[in-house]
Amino acid sequence: MLFQVGGQGARPTFFEMSAAQQLPASLRAALSYSLGVFALRRPLLHKVLDYEDEFFALLMAVLESHSLRTTDGSFSESLYGLRRRPVKVSVKSSSSGAESNDKAYDSALRKRQKVLSVVFLVVLPYFKSKLQSIYNKEREARLQASLWGQGDARFDEAGLVSDQGETSQAQVVATTGEVSNVARIKKNFAALIGVCYPWIHATNEGLSFAYQLLYLLDGTAFYSPALHALGLHVCRATGQELMESSSRISRIRNRELERLRGPPWLKTMQRVLLNCMYTSLDYAQTGLIAAVFFFKMMEWWYQSAEERMSAPTVYPPPPPPPLPKVAKDGLPLPPDRTLCPLCCQKRNNPSVLSVSGFVFCYSCIFKSVSQHKKCPITLMPATVEQIRRLFHDL
Repeated sequence: MLFQVGGQGARPTFFEMSAAQQLPASLRAALSYSLGVFALRRPLLHKVLDYEDEFFALLMAVLESHSLRTTDGSFSESLYGLRRRPVKVSVKSSSSGAESNDKAYDSALRKRQKVLSVVFLVVLPYFKSKLQSIYNKEREARLQASLWGQGDARFDEAGLVSDQGETSQAQVVATTGEVSNVARIKKNFAALIGVCYPWIHATNEGLSFAYQLLYLLDGTAFYSPALHALGLHVCRATGQELMESSSRISRIRNRELERLRGPPWLKTMQRVLLNCMYTSLDYAQTGLIAAVFFFKMMEWWYQSAEERMSAPTVYPPPPPPPLPKVAKDGLPLPPDRTLCPLCCQKRNNPSVLSVSGFVFCYSCIFKSVSQHKKCPITLMPATVEQIRRLFHDL
């Protein structure tokens, strides 16, 4: 019952939509982790990590375009068997006969809707990631300026060292004149982002939360503001739609193979390249999802290993100290352990002397220690502060 919350018939559940929305973030984390591991042995991959946003945006643009073209759904939505459908479905008159009034409903996405879907799925998240990076840098710069002050900076906005001993005054002036305009524009733009981005981010997150809450409570058919702006809603794909998407993919690929032009050797090479690309796209979904699961497994593995390494070492308890010896001139111990060595009566208000560990009546041991300043059995030095009450007498 829990997984049917927000889902009725062809309408996806809230959990399906949430999982589809969070999949790209998990996929990016998995790819970044894999590239980071491979970069330890292949330093050339560090250049890819330097342009992580661009690399992931290009990859998602290819995957989203292919998925929208073949299945009318995004990459993550097609994984969960979901499809995008326009709210206003166009009606096509049937051409079977002149007297027939049957109408066929065309629910496929238009080219404009597919292009805008790619923009909302790839382009806008890319710009958001860049704005987040600029905002973080601006925030760190303001924090450093507030802590250390502007006068302690050794580098200007262009990253040039201000060393009068090594660089002549003329070179510094010339270089500063060339980069001052660009640096000023970058600085003003970063300051603008630092002021506006929190409001933009808060507005986006607030609208997303409101739409998700309304979707969960059946208050709207749109899971996100982007789907509402595009006029699209997400629904479950039927078995017939899955079969039609497979036949559509075959028709599209056959049409592309028929359009090949050129000499036979060139057409053969193009056909081989297209078949390789088709195979890669067919198995890209499975491979990338396997990468996500592999990343989650490795994350759990290393996290548990770090917890085991950081956990404090538990040592066995030390053995108890040896029993104190009875002094030759001290009081002898009574044969019954429940008797007080001083009064030879059953202990009343039992108390232990911490320097020796023997138990007496409180009044007896208090008088003895106050008078002799030592344990009456072991003759070890003691004070009344070392007397401890016992609430459970053995």
